[in-house]
Amino acid sequence: MAKTSKGKVLVTGGAGFIGSHVAAELVGLGYEVVVLDDLSGGFKDNVPPKAKFIQGSITDAKLLEKLFQQHRFDYVFHLAAYAAEGLSHFIKRFNYTNNVVGSVNLINEAVKHAIKCFVFTSSIAVYGDNKPPLKESLTPHPEDPYGIAKFAVELELKASHKMFGLNYIIFRPHNVYGENQNLGDKFRNVIGIFMNNIMQKRPLVIFGDGEQTRAFSDISDVAPLIAQSIERPECYTETFNIGADQPYTVNALAHAVMKAMKSKVLITHVEARNEVKHAYADHAKVRKFFGRRKPVGLEQGLGKMAAWAKKAGIRSSKDFEEIEIYKLLPSVWRKK
Repeated sequence: MAKTSKGKVLVTGGAGFIGSHVAAELVGLGYEVVVLDDLSGGFKDNVPPKAKFIQGSITDAKLLEKLFQQHRFDYVFHLAAYAAEGLSHFIKRFNYTNNVVGSVNLINEAVKHAIKCFVFTSSIAVYGDNKPPLKESLTPHPEDPYGIAKFAVELELKASHKMFGLNYIIFRPHNVYGENQNLGDKFRNVIGIFMNNIMQKRPLVIFGDGEQTRAFSDISDVAPLIAQSIERPECYTETFNIGADQPYTVNALAHAVMKAMKSKVLITHVEARNEVKHAYADHAKVRKFFGRRKPVGLEQGLGKMAAWAKKAGIRSSKDFEEIEIYKLLPSVWRKK
């Protein structure tokens, strides 16, 4: 006798890094999963075999109307985004179209079809220059268009809950790394960039002095909690930081990645970009709701990812064709 599904779930961005892991977790929990992804940053091979894949964009409102009418989703996990904080200053229209308008298209359909819960992956970019460790009780103060877009969607979800009763859960992950990350993307995911460069014997490029600090989060500490959240009604209408506690400088990270890859290359420093110097989060709240778990340490997590990266092989990075402002664009991001 076939197992009864716990419900039907839409995962946007499910061919991407975090989204593919969340989709796999949901399949494992017994949900019927539909993945929507435009493959702009993900790969079809990342989609779990038992999930249904549909290629398309959240900016296509007509497509979303059709999908919601056809599948009658119970839950939405919204992970589709162009998550490049530094680049977002130079792609404002692209950023807001994909990260705000696309999200609103989804929220509209979620309201119209009375879904049970809308799970949104935001970012600690919403905190901006708040002093770390960043707590959910802080007033967000995003400094880049990506963070502004994420916070706008958070506000829209709260407004939709107040107006229409739409349940939501907001997660603010940060600097997540692991298997399925797009190694060929030169604008985001520093660990993937470093590993890709090491495999090509190319220098590791660090913006500024490299003393900026971040807490790097293994995907296995993030994806399971996001997937499980819909089964915890006490999490509805809550916002959670999620990820690692221990911050590292980018300089220390570069050496840790080389150790994991068992290969040394040169490190070069280029002009600093406009970014928050120190950003890492407090996770007392997520532990209160989900329980305390032993996190994956950086050395262990990098070791796992390095083994996967060597099997995945070198990935080439395409030039980003949507640059809108070239003034002050870092030279390493310009077309070759």
